Amino acid sequence: MNVLAIGIGGMLGSLLRFFAGKATAGWWLLGFPAGTFFVNMLGSFMLGYLTARWKKSSSIPSYLQKGIGTGLIGSFTTFSAFSVETAELIQSGRFGSASLYVLISLAGGIILALAGYKIGAGFSKRRVANS
Repeated sequence: MNVLAIGIGGMLGSLLRFFAGKATAGWWLLGFPAGTFFVNMLGSFMLGYLTARWKKSSSIPSYLQKGIGTGLIGSFTTFSAFSVETAELIQSGRFGSASLYVLISLAGGIILALAGYKIGAGFSKRRVANS
């Protein structure tokens, strides 16, 4: 069941990534591709949030958690595009933009994953307290 859920989630996430890429193709921020940055930050926040929620609740079956986390969010976010875009910035001599892109992406991803985790954990605590 895990493989099927991850496959379906992966298919949906890759389609969402395709459409997000189309919608943000012209987005540039501080000299780097903001579309990929936005997608990766959103995915970092969502995975942190859902991970915290799922730790507090056993109502979501494990295969659905894997389908959403590994499949959908894993295929929606894109480390490979981030890596290639960084390499292209370096190849074109835009070392400052490449460095900024890497630093903001890493820091932003970790900060947003932590924020999502804290918000998800807080939501779960309030939900348990109100039950």
